[in-house]
Amino acid sequence: MENNRPERENLLEIRDLAVEYHTDEAVIYAVNHIDLTIKKGETIGLVGETGAGKTSIARSILRILPVPPAKIISGEIFCDGADLLKLSEREMRKIRGNKIAMIFQDPMTALNPIETVGFQIAETIKQHNSISHVEANKRACDMLETVGIPMGRFKDFPHQFSGGMKQRVVIAMALACNPGLLLADEPTTALDVTIQAQVLEMMQSLREKFETSVVLITHDLGVVSEFCDSVAVVYAGEIVERGTAEDIFDRANHPYTLGLFGSLPKLDATENRLKPIKGLMPDPTNLPEGCWFYDRCPRARACCSTSSPGEVEIASGHTVKCFFAQGD
Repeated sequence: MENNRPERENLLEIRDLAVEYHTDEAVIYAVNHIDLTIKKGETIGLVGETGAGKTSIARSILRILPVPPAKIISGEIFCDGADLLKLSEREMRKIRGNKIAMIFQDPMTALNPIETVGFQIAETIKQHNSISHVEANKRACDMLETVGIPMGRFKDFPHQFSGGMKQRVVIAMALACNPGLLLADEPTTALDVTIQAQVLEMMQSLREKFETSVVLITHDLGVVSEFCDSVAVVYAGEIVERGTAEDIFDRANHPYTLGLFGSLPKLDATENRLKPIKGLMPDPTNLPEGCWFYDRCPRARACCSTSSPGEVEIASGHTVKCFFAQGD
């Protein structure tokens, strides 16, 4: 009999996930039948242009997509042997913030402006633990100290914090119940470079302390190289290349991945201009026939315009969706 459950060492396994957004005008094909595996203690980076579907993947895991217009068309998301997409809302509330937590892109909108930061952290702790109000407040103070904020600021409101400090509060909320999986949606995008480095260093130390797996959504390949064990490159709602960080940075194969690296400035290069990827991603309401990167690809062949490439494993654990990778 076929075993539908993920392998034991895998913390999360996504199979054939497809997400659509239905509006009065059109259907937006945001996530298109992706497969993704996250091992225990692993940090995986999701990289790609804005609108590629990275955030929709993360929100699907927690089942916090806006419904309507979002709709999960197909797929399975296994965590600890259970398919999250088949759980009731009551069962999912026990998982959110407890087993799986999320750091949102904008810390200001993630925090309640009329409640103190200490109350919001303590509320998360009490939601998932049978403890007293006093004990929850004590643990909330400990979490503030863990992320570098003095416990004396427990009763301060979000507007009294800088952008970097608010992001630290959001991280404290996400880690308050020691989740097994942390979804970090561009956690450093709104921060200056100095604060970015501090937040990433703190996330790294907390990851090691709590042995948490992390899904990091980012545009910054430099962050990925320093922080991630593996990488999945997302384009037009599908994963076009995935492998270890070493595979992607040293042996990138898909033309889109190579284009992302080619558009980065290099201090030791002599070129006067960067080499951006021409054109735009295809219209997600009207995806073309064939390879969706065809119009932008410098290696496109005739077959690319009519046939969609399948996924091929070019090395152990390193997969690519490209006819070029498959050879003639």
